[in-house]
Amino acid sequence: MYTLAVDVTYTPAEYLWKLLPLLMAFGGVLGVVPLLVYLERKICAFIQDRVGPNRVALLGPDGLLPVLIGVGGKAPRLLAGLIQPLADAVKLFTKEDFMPVGADKFLFTVAPFFAMLPPLLAWLVIPIGAPATLPGMDHPMPLVAANLDVGVLWVLAVASLSAYGVALGGWASNNKFGLLGGVRATAQMISYEVALLIVIASLIMHYSEPGYNGLSLVDMVRQQAYVPGTEMARNAPWGWGIFHQPLAFVLFVICAFAENNRLPFDMPECEAELVGGYHTEYSSMKFGMFFQGEYIAMLSMGALTATFFLGGWHYPGFGWVSHWNANVAALLSLVAFGLKVLGFVVFEIWVRWTLPRLRYDQLMGMGWKILIPVALLNLVLTAVLSV
Repeated sequence: MYTLAVDVTYTPAEYLWKLLPLLMAFGGVLGVVPLLVYLERKICAFIQDRVGPNRVALLGPDGLLPVLIGVGGKAPRLLAGLIQPLADAVKLFTKEDFMPVGADKFLFTVAPFFAMLPPLLAWLVIPIGAPATLPGMDHPMPLVAANLDVGVLWVLAVASLSAYGVALGGWASNNKFGLLGGVRATAQMISYEVALLIVIASLIMHYSEPGYNGLSLVDMVRQQAYVPGTEMARNAPWGWGIFHQPLAFVLFVICAFAENNRLPFDMPECEAELVGGYHTEYSSMKFGMFFQGEYIAMLSMGALTATFFLGGWHYPGFGWVSHWNANVAALLSLVAFGLKVLGFVVFEIWVRWTLPRLRYDQLMGMGWKILIPVALLNLVLTAVLSV
C-alpha cells in the first residue's frame, strides 16, 4: 500500500519549508498569470508585426504613477502597457455578472471552479527545488508541498476534473454554441488523455529503477539529478528524461497542447465556429476564472514537462554548486525550474500565434489514429529496453 511520505518529527523550520510550495502554488502561480497574459500579447504583436499593449503604462504622461503624483514624463518603451493586466483585472471585476435565462444556476456557477482549481492542485506534488538544509532543520528536505508516493496518480486524478468545468459550463449555459463547445472539449480530452496516459505509463516504467519509485515525482527528479544507485549529483543533463524518452517527450508536448485547448487544438472555443464555445455566456469573474484556468493549466503542463523530461529543478553543474554550498544550489534550482516552465509557456504562446487551427476531423483522427498507436509503440519499446 502506498502511503504519504511524512516525517512526524518535523521541526518548526521544516514546517515553514513545507508551506513555501503552498504559497508559491496558490499565490505565486495566480500572481504570474496576469504577467503571462501581458507576455502573450507582446509575443503576439511581435509575431504579427503589430503594436501590442502600449497605453496603460506605469510611467509616462498618462501612466499610473505620474497621474497619482501630478507629474508627467515619457514612458520607456519596455514599460509601456506594463499595467495592462491590472486594467484587465479591474474590467473583469466591474463588468456585469449576468446569467442566461434557462441556465442551471448551480452548475453555471460551479463550472468555473472546476476549470481553475484542478491545475492548481497539481502543484501540490510537483517538486520545485532541490533539497536544502536551512537553520533549524535536522536534515535536507525537498521543496514540495506533499511528497506523495503516488504523485503521478494525484496529478492524473486532479487533471481529469478539469473536463467537468468545460462540459458543465457548456451544458449549463442553455446555449447551443456553448453545448457544442462542451461536447467538443469532452471528446477531445478523452482522445488525447488516452495517449497521455500511455505516455505516462512508459515514463513510470522507465523511472521504476531499483531504489526509486516510478510513481513519485520527487523520485523521478532524483533519478535525473543523481547517478542511479548513488547520491553523487550529475553535472551534465544526460540523465534527463528527454534523452532517454525522446518519442514520449514529443507525444507529451502534443497532448499538453490538446489538454490546454491551445492552438492548433482549440476546437472547444474556436470563435470562427462557436462564438466562444463553452464560455460564450460567461462574463465578469466567472469568465475570468475560465481565463485564468487556461494559463494555470499551461504552467502546470510546463511544470510536468520539466519534471518528466527536463530534470525538474536540476541544472548542469548542480553537483559542483551543491558541493560548494547546498543552499545556493537549492536557490539556483528554483530559478532553473522557473526558467524551464517559462520556456514551455513561451513555446505554447509562440505555437498559438504561428500555426493555423486544425479541422475537427483532423484533430480527432490525429488523436485516435496517430498518437495512440505511436504511444503504444513507445510503451512496448520502453518495456523491451527495460527488460
